[in-house]
Amino acid sequence: MPLSEQPEHEGGVEIAPGVRVPDSALRFEASRSSGPGGQNVNKRATRMQLRVRVADLPIPEGARGRLRALAGSQIVGDDELLIASDEKRTQLANRRACADRLRELIVRALVRPKRRVATRPTRGGIERRLQEKREQSDRKRRRRWDRDG
Repeated sequence: MPLSEQPEHEGGVEIAPGVRVPDSALRFEASRSSGPGGQNVNKRATRMQLRVRVADLPIPEGARGRLRALAGSQIVGDDELLIASDEKRTQLANRRACADRLRELIVRALVRPKRRVATRPTRGGIERRLQEKREQSDRKRRRRWDRDG
C-alpha cells in the first residue's frame, strides 16, 4: 500500500474516532539508527523522530496539561513533544510506531481522572481497629520476659 494510502496520512493521524492531528502539526525526521538491521543500519536512515507542538493538538486544555505530565521528559524546547523510534528496520514501520505512541499518549491524556471522594471510617470500623490494637498489644506483652517471675 503506497504511503499516501496509509490511514495515518489521510488528513493527519487519527487519535480516536473522529479526532485527527493534522499533518501540518507533525514533523517527522529520519536519522541513522542503532537498532536491529545489521549492516543495514550503517547505510540507511531508519530511525524516526516525531515532533509536535502540544498547543497544535486538537484536544481540550485540561487534556494538554495531563499530556505534559504523562510525557515528562519527552517534552522538549518550546513545549514540543518528541517521540523517537528505532526498533524497526524500516522508516515506515518506525514512523507508524511513533504515531502509535502519540496516539496512546493522547488517548491516556483524554481520560479525565476520577475525583477522589473523601470518606470516613464507620464507628464500628474504628472500634474494631482499636480492639485489634489492644489485642495485639496484650499478645506482645505476654511474650515479654518477666524479671520477677
